[in-house]
Amino acid sequence: MEAPQWARVKGDVNCSIRRGAWYQVLRLTPDAAILEVGQRSLNIPRELVQIAVTRPRRWSVVPRPYDAVDLPLAWGSRYAVCPTCRARMPLNREQVELSCGRCGETRAVDWSEAR
Repeated sequence: MEAPQWARVKGDVNCSIRRGAWYQVLRLTPDAAILEVGQRSLNIPRELVQIAVTRPRRWSVVPRPYDAVDLPLAWGSRYAVCPTCRARMPLNREQVELSCGRCGETRAVDWSEAR
């Protein structure tokens, strides 16, 4: 059995999944990544996803999407996505670590991939 892979959407694209969040890859085809999203699978065009061979353990830094829904304006131009539970959290300064308000995990913030 192969080790699971992980994928997230690249850029400011609405694919019905949370930007910056990592999802387990169920299968890769030449044209699509089939991701496990909750209790269902979702096909995302392969050119729209970034693939990782191990599950990332750092918070993703995400620029505010043009079509943001339920994202407080007070959060400003970017926010973080928890690598464990996919919750979103505000970023007010360049924090080294962030604790998740949903799952309680404390992880490093991945500023190197701030898009």
